[in-house]
Amino acid sequence: MHRTEPLALSRLLGFRVEIYPERKQAHCVLDATEVHVNRSGVVHGGISATLLDTASGVTASLTVDDSGLAPFTTVSLNINYIAAARPGMLRAEGRLSGGGRVLTFVEGTLTDAEGRLIATSTGVFKRLRERQGET
Repeated sequence: MHRTEPLALSRLLGFRVEIYPERKQAHCVLDATEVHVNRSGVVHGGISATLLDTASGVTASLTVDDSGLAPFTTVSLNINYIAAARPGMLRAEGRLSGGGRVLTFVEGTLTDAEGRLIATSTGVFKRLRERQGET
């Protein structure tokens, strides 16, 4: 496992990205605090969605190279919220479920520190072409 350099979004929200190239998986880990909750005192659904989207997108990127930096964009992301997430440690995990040369399918799970399932996701990610002059 290795950690990526923080993206601007991960720095802003306070999560880290862990890459497992040998398993073609990426995880996003957040210690959710009061800044991540909604008016009901539970973690905002948008935070959960961001963790799942990022973990899944980086997982899709691992189909191209082990850095997790190959450019992919989210085509669709469906999320099923199972339980309310309370402040504390949250982990989103992406797992490849299929795809081809252009589109990659990824399933995601979001769990809390006790392993309780918070949300699941299915996503489709499209590989973007490198800009001319880039490798």
